[in-house]
Amino acid sequence: MSTLSALQKLDAEHHLHPFTNHADMHRAGTHILTEAQGVWLHDHTGRRLLDGLAGLWAVNVGYGRRELISAVTKQMERLCYYPSFFNSTTEPAIQLAAKLSGLAPGRLHHAMFCNSGSEANETALKLIRAYWKLRGQPGRVKIITREFAYHGVTLATTSMTGLPSCNLPFDLPLPGFIHVPGPHAYAANRENDREGHGRWCIEETERVIQSEGPETIGAIFAEPVQGAGGVIPPPPGYLTALRALARKYGILFVADEVITGFGRLGAWFASDLWKLDPDLMCLAKGLTSGYLPLGATMVADDIADVLIHGGYLAHGFTYSGHPTSCAVALANIGVIENDKLIERVRDDVGPYFQAKLRSFAGHPAVGEVRGEGLIGALDLIPRAGKAALKPDMLLGIKAANLARAGGVIVRGIRDLVAAAPPLTITHEEIDFLFAAVGTALDRLWD
Repeated sequence: MSTLSALQKLDAEHHLHPFTNHADMHRAGTHILTEAQGVWLHDHTGRRLLDGLAGLWAVNVGYGRRELISAVTKQMERLCYYPSFFNSTTEPAIQLAAKLSGLAPGRLHHAMFCNSGSEANETALKLIRAYWKLRGQPGRVKIITREFAYHGVTLATTSMTGLPSCNLPFDLPLPGFIHVPGPHAYAANRENDREGHGRWCIEETERVIQSEGPETIGAIFAEPVQGAGGVIPPPPGYLTALRALARKYGILFVADEVITGFGRLGAWFASDLWKLDPDLMCLAKGLTSGYLPLGATMVADDIADVLIHGGYLAHGFTYSGHPTSCAVALANIGVIENDKLIERVRDDVGPYFQAKLRSFAGHPAVGEVRGEGLIGALDLIPRAGKAALKPDMLLGIKAANLARAGGVIVRGIRDLVAAAPPLTITHEEIDFLFAAVGTALDRLWD
């Protein structure tokens, strides 16, 4: 096995990392993970860390599940790969499409597979364009998303993402991508009137729709809980009103459930919790618990019917419906069902996690606590208070680094820390997670 220093040297010389300040990383040395089991990781020094972010909001069933590993091995031995091009496909792709059809809300009975959440959203964008063109409304090409949204990293999905840190380095968004206010009351200094701020967001969204022209807008994309933008649950009534707004103007509604799907909120999908009846739904991450890359775009029957009868559908990827990825997804869903992880999050570890998270509401370094199910965030403030925050403080990044030094991985985003552990986490492990976060916050103010 290569030494840590040798691996770090190779990494610095040859590996471009995603979402990374390379100079900072290589100054300290890349952190290299080597093995994992349950909610625990080991790094190249042998140190044990609790993964409070499930990899990247993904490893819902925990690490090292034999059911998933066995499914991969069996499928690889039988048929490692064949595409779904050429009027062909494989059994796991068919079985997974059918399984997702049974789990998905409302009218979503058709699946188109890809490799990631970015591709699932990109696929939705193209299917929406094709649909409106076939319907005789080719002018419906504009897309509405929200501030603090995260929908991916392709040119188009980055254009949908409402985070300047993602857009500005690439001179995005592209034309036709419109950002409306996101319901982040804390960022708007309206944390004491979340419902009122949510209503204002809806009013402003309607004003934008009317200004742009409803006949030019193809879809509204929304994460039910905005994830990478800062873990922003919707204020009461907001999502229902946003969905109603889309219906009022004949605009398609897309639920981006890349993070919220497969049990994270104590339901198969957040769209079930808020009765959103989406026209399309985008999935990834928890679909395979990150064991292999796979994304899916679920499409409502009425939209799929137009596409199916619209002639040659010239979209897809080499690995769309990859049989091994689909096999592991089926095994992953089986674990969620057999271990009753949805019910576990809803009735047990979700409420316990939220209670521990909300115990930080009185901490002097915490400005706001937000969360839903098994996802949460703490917005941090300096000693001088929220008004003294500056863009370069990056308190969340600093706190996440301190937590990692204390044996827990959480995510630092701007001035907040976010956590979303595997659904298999125990009460004792939740205690360990938040004890390390508490110590990090105390040290942040030393």
